Amino acid sequence: MMKRLLVVVVVSLMIFGAAEVNAQCAMCTTAVESNNKSGALTTKGLNNGIIYLLAAPYVAAAAIGFIWYKKYRRKNVDLNIPHEKLNLN
Repeated sequence: MMKRLLVVVVVSLMIFGAAEVNAQCAMCTTAVESNNKSGALTTKGLNNGIIYLLAAPYVAAAAIGFIWYKKYRRKNVDLNIPHEKLNLN
């Protein structure tokens, strides 16, 4: 229960705590703003490139996690537990 609460709090902080930032250099910002005002599609291409670069590490981590899960998952494990009563005294 505590883990789920922690996950919900972290995800909600990530979603609602996001702020708009200006992380481009001055030349890129000027070029994108002027192209956006003139109606060019450069802005959309730049935004798609940023999303692509942002998603690539997550896709790679997910692929590695999936491969690791498939490789090390145990199948048909025999625990050899005796079927007799246990005396806990």
